[in-house]
Amino acid sequence: MAEKSTISDEDLADLIRQGQSRRQIKTKYRVGESRFSRVYNSLSRKGVAPSYGLNREAAPGFVLKGHSDFVDEETGELVRRWLKYDTDKLAQYQAMVAAAEALSSEIPRLPPLDGPAFPGNPLCNLYTLTDCHVGMRAWEKEGGNDWDLSTAEWTIVNAFRRMMESAPTAKRCVVNQLGDMLHQDGLQPMTPTSGHILDSASQYAQMVDCAIRIMRQVVDMALSCHEEVHLVIAEGNHDLIGSLWLRRMFAALYENEPRLTVNCPELPVYAYQHGKVMLGFHHGHLKANHQLPLVFADLFPEMWGSTRYRFAHTGHRHHYEEKEHSGMTVVQHQTISAKDAHSSRHLYGSDRRMDCITYHEAFGKVASNYVSPEMVFA
Repeated sequence: MAEKSTISDEDLADLIRQGQSRRQIKTKYRVGESRFSRVYNSLSRKGVAPSYGLNREAAPGFVLKGHSDFVDEETGELVRRWLKYDTDKLAQYQAMVAAAEALSSEIPRLPPLDGPAFPGNPLCNLYTLTDCHVGMRAWEKEGGNDWDLSTAEWTIVNAFRRMMESAPTAKRCVVNQLGDMLHQDGLQPMTPTSGHILDSASQYAQMVDCAIRIMRQVVDMALSCHEEVHLVIAEGNHDLIGSLWLRRMFAALYENEPRLTVNCPELPVYAYQHGKVMLGFHHGHLKANHQLPLVFADLFPEMWGSTRYRFAHTGHRHHYEEKEHSGMTVVQHQTISAKDAHSSRHLYGSDRRMDCITYHEAFGKVASNYVSPEMVFA
């Protein structure tokens, strides 16, 4: 049995700051390789790596992202070093996760709703709404249609209602909000990772209020027509953090509703099983469509092995595509939102619609129906 280490993480970090070598510390204090690497890597992210001549710790909330050295060509000596810092995105994400969990604990829980009963019904309706971009501004003269907060809310809610009314009677349903419900992820109108400037229709708080109203109406409609409802709120590339707090909030809001389950994993990949049918969900911003079957087989091996029909559902690219791959069919859904300036100027084109696909627990996909904005406004 290995001897217990004689030093704490804090003291270990101090020794690294002082420049003691890996071998000296590991031998003297019986520190394992994995523990030493964890502490060392944590310090190096903050700018402390004495073996590389770095010993200036970043301010709280920042990490060292690189450095540039000016070296005298004749002597080879270091003349000047520039340190480049960036915000600590990992710490920000962890703080936001903690905040979402703390806030959701204070949300008043809704009482259970009365709903229909369909004993023995083998069907499950999958209602998909993706890339709704609530908070985006689109101009009819530029992209063919207007899109703002009021237009988005009216169109999405009424399209969902019409889609649900025309769908087969099913005991179960999955409300599949497949990402990018919110057009931006913070106070500044830009994408969270690339920093691209976005066409914003309102203040962020107004977007949040609108998205919550839409999702509450959608969920309540689903509960009124189905005995069991499963809710997916997927991460999108426009709403990395927005999707997080939406998931946590709706899980807390409907905590007392026994007929509703909310998918709340930490990874942006989700799965649901209906009899012999596996339904997988991913926004599409991290993996290409042809890569998804292997991803789902790897992350959900038990579900993969116990099902006969497997479907991955994705969005992100705003146009329709369906293709069979080895073991799984990948369905890429269209958006019902209008085209913004970026899509219009790059000449992206696709129809706008929201769809429902019906699955039989023993036979797989058995029906589908679609709703377009023209059908809603007719």
